[in-house]
Amino acid sequence: MTGDDSGDDARPDAEYPNRNTLCAETLVDELAEGGLSAVCIAPGSRSTPLTVAFANHDDVQVFSHLDERSAAFFALGRGRRTGEPTALVCTSGTAAANFHPAVIEASQARVPLLVLTADRPPELRDSGANQTIDQEKLYGDSVRWYRDLPEPEPTPRKLRRLRTDAARALAESEGTPMGPVHLNCPFRKPLEPVDVPGDVPADWDEGDTRASAGRESGPYVARRQGRPTLSDGDLTALARAVDDAATGLILAGPADPADLTDAGVAGGATGAGDTAAAIASLAHETNFPILADPLSGVRFGPHVGDAPVLGGYDGYLPAQDIDPDLVLRFGASMTSKPVRKALADSDARQVLVDPAGEWRDAEFVCSDLVVADPGETARALAGAVESPGDPAFRDDLVDTESRYWSLLSDEMDRDALEGAVLETVFAAAPDPATVFVSNSMPIRDADRFGRPREAALTVLANRGASGIDGVLSTGLGAGSATDDDLVVVTGDLAYYHDMNGLLALARCGVDATIVCLNNDGGGIFHLLPIEAFDPPFTEQFKTPHGLDFEPTGDLYDLDFRRVAPGEFASAYTDALGSDGTTVVEVDFDAETSHRERERVRDAVVAQL
Repeated sequence: MTGDDSGDDARPDAEYPNRNTLCAETLVDELAEGGLSAVCIAPGSRSTPLTVAFANHDDVQVFSHLDERSAAFFALGRGRRTGEPTALVCTSGTAAANFHPAVIEASQARVPLLVLTADRPPELRDSGANQTIDQEKLYGDSVRWYRDLPEPEPTPRKLRRLRTDAARALAESEGTPMGPVHLNCPFRKPLEPVDVPGDVPADWDEGDTRASAGRESGPYVARRQGRPTLSDGDLTALARAVDDAATGLILAGPADPADLTDAGVAGGATGAGDTAAAIASLAHETNFPILADPLSGVRFGPHVGDAPVLGGYDGYLPAQDIDPDLVLRFGASMTSKPVRKALADSDARQVLVDPAGEWRDAEFVCSDLVVADPGETARALAGAVESPGDPAFRDDLVDTESRYWSLLSDEMDRDALEGAVLETVFAAAPDPATVFVSNSMPIRDADRFGRPREAALTVLANRGASGIDGVLSTGLGAGSATDDDLVVVTGDLAYYHDMNGLLALARCGVDATIVCLNNDGGGIFHLLPIEAFDPPFTEQFKTPHGLDFEPTGDLYDLDFRRVAPGEFASAYTDALGSDGTTVVEVDFDAETSHRERERVRDAVVAQL
């Protein structure tokens, strides 16, 4: 956290036992002055100087993890929830490689992350030395910035550079777009804070207090970061396009961490303000309904009661003829495949608003790229529009949405359909709550069955690379950053992939309600044509495992409850009201659930 006087906490020169201690403490002090408030550390020898420096720093919360992959996803979850980077520390070798999946997700999903990998000194690289791999640019293009730090040396210029590197690392991680930064940190023995006579001379700083103590107040380099806004002329042109459209849609896709609201986050604001409220205001002024992805920050919240926020479109779109004149798109690509395909077939003018100017358009149909902050653009556009669209188009979709939820409730066989669990998860989640949803079928069912409500639900998922690794750890990391109730929804394979992550419950002080949908394997493959080819479908795609997860209750000191689908609502309510962590496992037959999903869709569409 940024302090008032960075020099007050600096060690006297004589107290630095060696140059590794000096440089590690300088780096950590400067990161803390720049706003870093948390670090996830995996144990190891080569990273000892960094570990000791973080452990001894009062302003940085340390989360200790035994598994590097779980540590990285935990840090990813904190960054996703707060919009601020959490640091990662590991030793050299394959430990650093185990960070890679989370680094990829952070890059794809624009989540700030600061990766500090310890390394052998240069003379040991490419020598066959133990636990030495090539860590130069280990994560390739997945990082926003990479630097191989110089070997520790007690000279003013080196220390000033180290403080500047700390500031730049934070700035690059929190820039536009946010993402991971990698600092590779070589250390030569001794690694522990043992006294090495003459290693740090008494006059090492040559009187340069900037090097030894930083600035008198605040970080060494003060960062003031903004995001692009439209010029008056460009705003006028965009408003004219809205005025010319008789009908229009607003697509609110998965939001970047910078665009989520800051309610409930420990430590303060997360970035760009209330983007959801701005998009709701735009919907009011234009008469454009909002198709709100569950990860958009728009489907749930106090604005839902007043704005035309739609969430059932994935289930009823085949029955609805939508052919708007204009589509305004905010956020990443929609989770819903029916929405993506429907708009790919449309001749509508499609405007993509993206602060980083990246081409997040997998169907290649956008006609306009607006490089600007989404919240500010929506807010400014709402004030500039003069001719709203036809309210009949909006009202027709709102009516279809209402009928959809009513028909869905009547048609669902809750004992057979996994989506019914997701319906209950969102309907009964506390207000406020953080809900983290696994990839594969859970996020798809969250999209189709998660009905909009006015509760302050922050819904998150790893949709950057859409993997099922690290789900539990990411969810627990997100929960560690807020006082909200935490709900994590996962499938059985994702639970199996990341059981190591459950150790964070005790080690990191996180409680959660974990909902595990167990269909004994990769149930999502029933959606693919390969289902008709068996063999090899069952053994090579669905891959039933037959594992009993109940012993994880004893292993990780949590309450494990296995319930039938019809008992889930009661068990979920009990788990939310209990202390500690509860895993509620609900067993389904994957094929039966998919057939029911298809039947319900067809029945509802037919009636609409």
